Formats: sequence, structure tokens, C-alpha cells
Amino acid sequence: MSSVLSGIKIAVLGGDEREAILAHELVTMGATVTVAGFPREMVCHGALLVNTVEDACQEAEVLIMPLPGTNPEGVIRAVFTDKPLLLTYEALQKLSPQALVIIGSARPFLKEWCQSLNLHLLEIAEIDAIAIPNSIPTAEGALQIAMMESRITIHGSKSCVIGFGRIGITLARSLKALGAEVTVVARNPGQLARAQEMGCRRAGYEQLQQLMQQCDLAFNTVPAPVLTAETLKYANPNVIIIDLAAQPGGTDFEAANNFGLKAILAPGLPGKVAPVSSGKILAEVIPRLIAEELSGLGEPLLLD
Repeated sequence: MSSVLSGIKIAVLGGDEREAILAHELVTMGATVTVAGFPREMVCHGALLVNTVEDACQEAEVLIMPLPGTNPEGVIRAVFTDKPLLLTYEALQKLSPQALVIIGSARPFLKEWCQSLNLHLLEIAEIDAIAIPNSIPTAEGALQIAMMESRITIHGSKSCVIGFGRIGITLARSLKALGAEVTVVARNPGQLARAQEMGCRRAGYEQLQQLMQQCDLAFNTVPAPVLTAETLKYANPNVIIIDLAAQPGGTDFEAANNFGLKAILAPGLPGKVAPVSSGKILAEVIPRLIAEELSGLGEPLLLD
């Protein structure tokens, strides 16, 4: 395994403890790793720490950015530095020709830049091998928030899970295991059938307003406006809303505040509640993705 990525120049930009674990694994597998956005003590032996995005990108064949990616202005999420890590077109020009760029979800400007520079962009946030294992710390983190914020037990609570994708399924299963009365809100008939098979109640989005009147705990996983002002207007005044969707979430937080409801936006929980476990997921999957992608680009790599 130590020679799998031997000689491959990889730049790791920003992130949190998960990316530090990933960088260590890449070094172990023989890659030449350059890191930016971390303090010296968090950079493993064998990786080179640099101060700027441009220095990290210099002749790199693979560029890795964190799952949350960048903000609209191009600032890369980096929790361990006060100095902004700004991704620029000029920095990407310093990459090797046809370099591989890995990120959770890319902003439109990054997609345009990669196309212009003939770089290979790989968005990994929705890859099952990452998203499904990451649903576990997300669900556990959501339950932790619910336990801290609510004055009742999850056991016996009327809990609502909005959206029934990877996170919704894991969360509903966890709530059921703790004794909650779970209602799943979804459109897809197959998802609703699965919810019924799991012992959950089912509801469509047209029933959401009525459902919120009785709900103790509401967990949203849908990155679109679903908990609107009209829906929240008649909600149980004691309901706890935990929005797990990517920012800005699917809840009208201003309306929730006006109605005196407790609504919490909680994206990116894996890196906050279980960074080591989440980092191991990245360390297991991303090297394989690099091997597969570079093989497709003409680099003969084999992974045990």
C-alpha cells in the first residue's frame, strides 16, 4: 500500500481535523503532500506546510479541498487558521496540466475555471461511499443537539424527519431505536414505502403544516424551502427544529424567530461531532478515488 500513490504531488487546502487525517494517510501511501491552512503541530511528518494557496498548488497533480468547499467569494473553509485561504484562477493555473480537483460541492465559478483550464473536477459530497458512512455522525450529532435543546426525552417524542435520503434514513432508524414516534415526510413513493417498512409513519409535504402542529422534534434534511413561514405559523410552540441541510438550510429562520420557535441550523456535523471517524472515511475513500481517476486520465495506478 505504501507505494500506491508514490510520487503523486497532492495539495490539501484547508478543512478541519478530517483533512489532517487524510493528509497523513496520503503521505503513508507514498504521495508528495503539500498542506495549507493548518498549524505546524497538526501537519504530519512527511508533509510540507506552506502559507499560501498558490504555493500549495505549484505543480500539484491533485488538489483536495474540504467537503464544505468554498464560500461564494472563493474562501476555502479552514477552521484552524485566521488567515483566509482564497482560491483564485491564478492559483489553479499553477497546477499540473489536467490536474484532478477534488471537492465536496463546487461553486459555479470553480466549475467554469476547471473547464477553462482543462482540469478534471470531481465532486464527492454525493458519493455513496462517503455520504452513507457520514450519515452516521450526522444523525448522532442531530440527536445530541435534540437531547441538549429539548426538555423531553426522545423516547416517546413525536419526531418528524423531512426528506428520506441517506441522512434521513439513518436518522429515522436512530430515532426509532430510541423509542420515538417517527413520521417521515417525502414525495418519492419508494421512500415512503421504505419508511413504512421501518415502522415509521408517512406523510407528504402537503401534510407538513398539520404535522408541525403536533411535532416535538423536527429534523430537516432537504436543501430547499420546506419549513416556510406559512408552515411554521401554526407549529407547536415547543417544537425543536434542527436543520441538517446545507446552508442556508430549508427553514425560514427569520419566521421561526418571529414566531418564538427554536430553530437550529446544523450543517457539517461529521467534522464537528466525530472528526476522527469522519476523517477515516475520507482517508479510506479518497485515495481510491485518486487512483481510479488518475488511471482514467492515463496514469497507471493500482490500489490493493
